Amino acid sequence: MAGSPPQEHLFNPTTEGDPLAGLGTKLALPAAARRWLEGRRAGLRPWGAFLDQRRFGAPRTFGELCQRLAHNGERFQSNYLCVFLGLILYCLVTSPLLLVALGVFFGACYVVRLRAQQAPLVLFGRELSTAHQYGLAGGVSLPVFWLAGAGAAVFWVLGATLVVIGSHAAFRQLDPAEAPELQMEPV
Repeated sequence: MAGSPPQEHLFNPTTEGDPLAGLGTKLALPAAARRWLEGRRAGLRPWGAFLDQRRFGAPRTFGELCQRLAHNGERFQSNYLCVFLGLILYCLVTSPLLLVALGVFFGACYVVRLRAQQAPLVLFGRELSTAHQYGLAGGVSLPVFWLAGAGAAVFWVLGATLVVIGSHAAFRQLDPAEAPELQMEPV
């Protein structure tokens, strides 16, 4: 097709400065990520208030439980993100084989990146695109992740996060200033 602009691909090295160029948007990902992180950092509540044992108690009704879950989930969102990241870090530190698997995967991705800058990779007489090379790196790393128990680690982190965050949000009482003005008395 003469006259049509060249199609931009997500893994095209010429569009590396704009990571989302292949998606048709001009959003600068690092700036957006920086704003998101600044927003999370600004929303971080003091850990003393987050862990204040005097503010914990069992909810009296199901309505109060739902209200606590919604309110505390919104109020302590940044703290809960830190708890989630801490559980991921704990899981990685206590599983050396999982660290090895991640090292193999990121090492393979680094080799693909270096190789893409030098010359295209030819396999069985066909030139592989950078996307295919990343897929091959993931495919090679998949058995190592399976041996390391990455699936179990992912579900452990998700389950532990739900238990820790859910119990905190359910049992932490609302501050009197944040409690709703009109409350219905249970009958």
